[in-house]
Order: sequence, then C-alpha cells, then structure tokens
Amino acid sequence: MTLRPMTRDDLGTVMRLEEELFAPDTWTRSMYLEELGLRDTRRYLVAVDGDEVVGYAGLIAYPDEAHIATIGVTTARQGEGIGGTLLDALLAEADRRTPVVLLEVRATDEATQRLYRRRGFTPIGVRPSYYPLSGEDAVVMRREVLRS
Repeated sequence: MTLRPMTRDDLGTVMRLEEELFAPDTWTRSMYLEELGLRDTRRYLVAVDGDEVVGYAGLIAYPDEAHIATIGVTTARQGEGIGGTLLDALLAEADRRTPVVLLEVRATDEATQRLYRRRGFTPIGVRPSYYPLSGEDAVVMRREVLRS
C-alpha cells in the first residue's frame, strides 16, 4: 500500500467510499473539488493498494491550527493500519505547519477515538448534533504539535 496526493480522478472512488462509510452525512463531490483547489492550505491523500483506492484523508492547515478534515478506509480493509498510516502522514504535515491539530469524530465511533488517542489527541468537548442528517454528536479532540 502506498500514499499519494488525491486527484480529481480519484473522486469517483472517494464518493463511493463516502457513501459506504459516512451516509447520510457524506461530503459532496463539489466539496471535494473545492478542497482540492485550495492547495496552499489543504493536503488530501489516498491510500492505494495496486490500482485500488482503499482509503483517503484530508488536512486543513493554517498557521495557527490545523484540522483533520476527513479520514476513511473501506470497510473491507479496516483494522489493517491504513487509517493510522493516513493519519500519521497528515500529522507529519501538521507538525511542519502549525502548533495544534483539531478534529471532530462521531461520538459513537470508539475505535476511531482510540486511534486518535494513541496519536496524542485528547477530548476537549462535544458538538451536539454536529452531523446534520443523522443528528449524531461529535467529540472534539485536540493534539499539540510535536516539535523536535
């Protein structure tokens, strides 16, 4: 498995994964197109095994803070470390750019919250009904950037 920058050509697969993983609270194709156009402050990656996109992730990075925008790994490949590999790549980029990283994660997604805790994130609050179509709450997590 390798990581590479996400391109417009990946969006068909990314949109299928969005539906598989996050319905009904999925991003739209136009949202991804807009994000891919903001190259100075965005970093979107795909995890590829052979010719197949098996995961994707995105970072929004400003000088004062960064946000993990999304991470998704196809259900068939979860538990193989792909999400952690994608997250580590985004955190390496964040470490070069900003002092703090924030994210929101579904309150019911305990496995992903454990992954984030293992990477130094701590919960700092809850956003009620953050996911608009499902009405699910989000846990807000924060990580101080690791400087050497």
